[in-house]
Amino acid sequence: MRPDARNRLLHARRNLDRADRDDVPTVITRRGKEVAAVVSIEVLRKYQEWEEREINRIVDERMANPAPGIPIEDVMGETLARGE
Repeated sequence: MRPDARNRLLHARRNLDRADRDDVPTVITRRGKEVAAVVSIEVLRKYQEWEEREINRIVDERMANPAPGIPIEDVMGETLARGE
């Protein structure tokens, strides 16, 4: 393995270890722009559970309101914009 490839592999392993063991996220950039993140599977699952709860909460809230319906695109946009 070439030295630069070995260094990249070691760097990636360190980032995975930080996410897994230390619960420290790593932001991945491409040309200075943030494009992804390495987080523990626990963090990902908690986020997915939160997202599902938020969607259900908003749907329940909207369905309880007798006003005309709101397009699902608006509901999803509102959910994603909150970013809590």
